[in-house]
Amino acid sequence: MSKTQSQAVAARLDRRGFLLTTGAAAAAFSLVPRHVLGGPRFVAPSEKVNIALVGAGGQGRSNLQGLFLEKDAQVVAVADPVQSVSLEDFYYKGTGGRSATRTLIEKQYQGKDPQFRCVEYDDFRVMLEKEKGLDAVLCATPDHLHACVSVLSMRAGKHVYCEKPLTHNLWEARLVAKVAKETGVATQMGNQGHSTEGIRLTREWVAAGAIGAVREVHAWVRTSRWNPTLTGRPTETPPVPAGFNWDLWLGPREPRPYHPAYVPVKWRDFWAFGGGGLGDFGCHDMDPACWALDLAAPETIEARGAGPTNAEIVPHGCLVYYRFPARDKHPPVKLVWHDGGLMPERPEAIPEDEPLPSRGSIFYGEKGVMLGGGLTGKPRLYPESLDQSFQRPAPTIARSKGHHRDWLDACKGGPPASSNFEYGARLTEITLLGILSLRVGKRIHWDAANLKAKGLPAADPIIREPYRKEWEIA
Repeated sequence: MSKTQSQAVAARLDRRGFLLTTGAAAAAFSLVPRHVLGGPRFVAPSEKVNIALVGAGGQGRSNLQGLFLEKDAQVVAVADPVQSVSLEDFYYKGTGGRSATRTLIEKQYQGKDPQFRCVEYDDFRVMLEKEKGLDAVLCATPDHLHACVSVLSMRAGKHVYCEKPLTHNLWEARLVAKVAKETGVATQMGNQGHSTEGIRLTREWVAAGAIGAVREVHAWVRTSRWNPTLTGRPTETPPVPAGFNWDLWLGPREPRPYHPAYVPVKWRDFWAFGGGGLGDFGCHDMDPACWALDLAAPETIEARGAGPTNAEIVPHGCLVYYRFPARDKHPPVKLVWHDGGLMPERPEAIPEDEPLPSRGSIFYGEKGVMLGGGLTGKPRLYPESLDQSFQRPAPTIARSKGHHRDWLDACKGGPPASSNFEYGARLTEITLLGILSLRVGKRIHWDAANLKAKGLPAADPIIREPYRKEWEIA
């Protein structure tokens, strides 16, 4: 159409025609897909976040229950190499695997939308390629797959929530943090205690000088091996259960025969896949110390295992001694980790008839001690006279709306979740350094800038583990 013709058409439009035309244009605009309007990472505040669950075992299904509580979250896909697996022998209970989980998801949403369908895949990489409408991914796989799922999902423009520890090795932690920064997606690590009131009070009270300068912290959890009688890699070679893609479950790890000692849940006992009690709980129970004291790279790490351990299997418990240099307003500090039933000494300030919790942390300050925080609840000050005299400060840290809620808000352009991958990678590195010392059996003098254990070349293949072909993420 020429310019003259266009002007003639415009001149013939009356008011009614103009309103109809603009109304139609507005309607057409409202139907434009979100990725066209705001880019691949855009989720409008009024829209649902379409999420894929990768890893449909016990912790994946626990996360699912949390997402079900959020009206603007919708799980539309599930990926897991296991079709179905019983969780009855573990605290999760029920049945895991992609098919049972897909059924659970559809039952949840079909009450409001009978046409709702959830898709299932055994390979999350195929899912990322085919499901173009995904906004976000929640990763709840075994630890050795965390980095693969997180990096590939972020590079595909998906917001990512990943269970703790964020990665299985130190090089991966650096990479995941780097990719998160480069892609700008919303991230959150699954250390749920980081969203509690207790950990916020812990940080605020330390900053306010409740117990004075802190020079020592102990953190602990009473956990142990799932396979108490094993002393190494299983030697039997039973058949792989039907519906279980064992090679896919191994992911970047070298092939090995299937054995029920690995799955479900019990993979945490093996260095190839997990990190024992420290790998399981370090990002939970060292979180209060890490956040309150602004801990980053320790200078030295020395770990001691309790019970049999070797290059394949974790010990029943451990003690890990971390020493951190002075940081800004904080003096040097020693952090001690205990698991496997090993407990810290009871501070004299805590009454003898008051039992220590089964997990928690103790901060030793110049004025007294602080117990708890994080998953163990609100902090408490000792002696009692200190608790009574301390003037509680006004809140200085934004309160959480919920661990999943904060991530969903970040997906929609809100502030970053407080345990985003920048912080999560830092906390994960501290955890993994304890595991590194356990595995090499020596004190680590840590060169954080170069990602090196000084004078210990044997640590290099643990710091950066090899990847199978087609699983590389560098």
